[in-house]
Amino acid sequence: MQAEDIEKNALKLDVIKRIHLVERLLESLDKTDPEVEKIWVAESEKRYLAYRDGRIEGIPLEQIVKNISR
Repeated sequence: MQAEDIEKNALKLDVIKRIHLVERLLESLDKTDPEVEKIWVAESEKRYLAYRDGRIEGIPLEQIVKNISR
């Protein structure tokens, strides 16, 4: 079945069933890879220790917001 067919059939569902389908699809995208999670935990711990030990400095929230706003 092609994605277009699935979409056409999904749009025929009642609202509650479409909401359920959307939730299931979003949940399927939110699964983390355990290996990636392990690497990220190690990296975040490394960064925290560097910050705590004064080897790197934090960035003030105002600066982050300013950079995002550009």
